[in-house]
Amino acid sequence: MSEHVQVVILGAGPAGLSAALQLHAEGISVRVLDEQATPGGQIYREVSLASSKRKALLGKEYAAGAQLVTGFLRSGIDYVPGASVWFVSPEREIHYRVAGETRVVTADRVLFCSGAYERPMPVPGWTLPGVMTAGAGQILLKTGASVPNGPVVLAGTGPLLYLLAVQYVEAGVKIKALVDTSKRSDALKAARYLPAALPAWRQLLKGILLMARIRRAGIEWYQGVSNIAIQGTSQAEGVRFTSNGIEHHVDCSLVLLHQGIVPNTHPTLAIGAEHRWDEGQLCWIAKQDQWGELSVPGFFVAGDGAGVNGAEAAALQGRLAATGIAHSIGGLTADEAAKRASVVRHAWKKFNSIRPMLERLYRPVVELQLPSDDTIICRCEEVTAGAVRQYAALGCLGPNQTKAFGRCGMGPCQGRQCGLAVTQILAGARGVSPAEVGYYRIRPPLKPITLAELAREE
Repeated sequence: MSEHVQVVILGAGPAGLSAALQLHAEGISVRVLDEQATPGGQIYREVSLASSKRKALLGKEYAAGAQLVTGFLRSGIDYVPGASVWFVSPEREIHYRVAGETRVVTADRVLFCSGAYERPMPVPGWTLPGVMTAGAGQILLKTGASVPNGPVVLAGTGPLLYLLAVQYVEAGVKIKALVDTSKRSDALKAARYLPAALPAWRQLLKGILLMARIRRAGIEWYQGVSNIAIQGTSQAEGVRFTSNGIEHHVDCSLVLLHQGIVPNTHPTLAIGAEHRWDEGQLCWIAKQDQWGELSVPGFFVAGDGAGVNGAEAAALQGRLAATGIAHSIGGLTADEAAKRASVVRHAWKKFNSIRPMLERLYRPVVELQLPSDDTIICRCEEVTAGAVRQYAALGCLGPNQTKAFGRCGMGPCQGRQCGLAVTQILAGARGVSPAEVGYYRIRPPLKPITLAELAREE
């Protein structure tokens, strides 16, 4: 027998928490399912457990999440931590596992607040031990105050890379080099968007202060780099790259890569919702209406899973989706919903105003969108970019066919690490747009489940 609630929210980040609190206040029954042990999502990970020292290290924005998390935990909302959702049907039946047990819940409405993940950065040697993402480094910092015990190189581009650099400096970590792919020409091209971004002046100021702190720390900062490669045989031993026409090599045993974040679209793709290719963010984004409702009726999306805009914007999107959901099930009149939405949309536009500037400033360079032939793309099945191009030459039209040609995308991550690269490589090889190439068809299980757990499900 399955349980039934009016609304199931998948994800307890800023969007999910904000939506849950608003729906709960309307008297609508809500269940929040989240993989983590505590609420907060990636941005506020374990903020309810963090010491004052760790909050100070991670910054005011992180510490500010404690108020939202505390309010949620005190609300009495039906909250299931450690829940791994492995199947969602178009009929709004959600199958998930908790502590080895499988459960099923049905809902009148489902809100995806699945957040985002780091855009994979395939470079030669990125599969070596000692190479991680900047996000992984920050997760270790947030969950256990764990920091590298030796010199580290940060490579790539984007706000998270600079934020982590400053946090590491404050924690006493030795950063041997910041290997930055962004160029001065990118800053000049982004400058045209500056007037439109001024409403988000606090975010602009934060970025300026981060840059200034990095320079004060005396970190060796290479900009406009190309030809990044991790060197080593059984372990990362250094980073090779080109800067200003000169080849450099930096010895290190730990490299953290980052080139921005992209929406986690696997849940929305899994239910068959329509998606579009976003040329600004170079990724797929679910099509949605003014309330965040998807093309599959009864399903909504909010937060970075609907398009990356940051924690504050995600919380506002959660409130907007909650308003739309409450209206759709009769909890709010059309006039009441419109009035609430007007206030939220006005605030959201302020945070969204900086997005075009950031997209131009930190756009992944072409060589990372279209890696060299010998670079591994699919880590699970060890498929190279060259192999994908060979598939295209043999008549492979899209990512789903690469599975038949060479098992690309059939590993445990189900294409999260290779999906965007495969789309862009095939598009480049065929001379068409990524939108025409498409993406993997996502099938259950979305997350691993054992046969024993599956058999025990009623």
